[in-house]
Amino acid sequence: MFRRTRRHPVRHGMAFLFAGLCMPAEADAETEYPQVPEPMIFDMMRPLGAKRGEMEANTLATTSLSGPDDKIEWAPEVEYALADGFAIEGELPFENGRLVELKLGLQAAFGTFDGGRSAHGVQYLGIYDRQARHYRNSFAYMLAHRYNHRWSSISMVGMGDLSLSRKHGRNTAIVNHSVFYDSADGQVLGLEINYRGGADGHVLVMPQIHQRLAHKVNVQAGLGAERPHGDVIRPKAGIRLIREF
Repeated sequence: MFRRTRRHPVRHGMAFLFAGLCMPAEADAETEYPQVPEPMIFDMMRPLGAKRGEMEANTLATTSLSGPDDKIEWAPEVEYALADGFAIEGELPFENGRLVELKLGLQAAFGTFDGGRSAHGVQYLGIYDRQARHYRNSFAYMLAHRYNHRWSSISMVGMGDLSLSRKHGRNTAIVNHSVFYDSADGQVLGLEINYRGGADGHVLVMPQIHQRLAHKVNVQAGLGAERPHGDVIRPKAGIRLIREF
């Protein structure tokens, strides 16, 4: 059971993110990772500290509820932990019935600190755009923290469309922060805030609920608002169906 604390999850979430960059991992390899839910929108490859052999298949679908963009974006994916704390993912993003991208991701956990209440790691994602025939990638640092038996959070900061040439429109900022509340057995309430810079960037706020449907079967559903770069705020809905093996 986690030790209770008076720290507020929203107020201290970003402080823990920057602390994680400087804190060394626990030397004890047997230290348990904190149990923190995965955000619905930001794509993780199993939780930090996943054990070797863990596998998951899931599909996320999102759509705007107003405006001219009425397409449904959905993406089936498979995640597998090759070793303790190291996971790989393959994903096939679609727009309606058209396959638009190919994605391959890698994720590594660095360990825990703060008495096992915090954990951190990194993620790399390679993306091939089939229509533009263009390859891009992203890199993010991740920090998860368990405040007490109900509150937890996970934060990511990184760069998208990485390029050493520093061309205009490349190396855009990626920021995601999610706060979770374990409301009942098998149920989690969350608030996810996602920012991506650049001409194709956006700000997205997505309240969400995570619900266990059966043994190793879960669903995440959310209804929020998105503001694409240079556009107005529009409502957006999403759902992710998850099956663990």
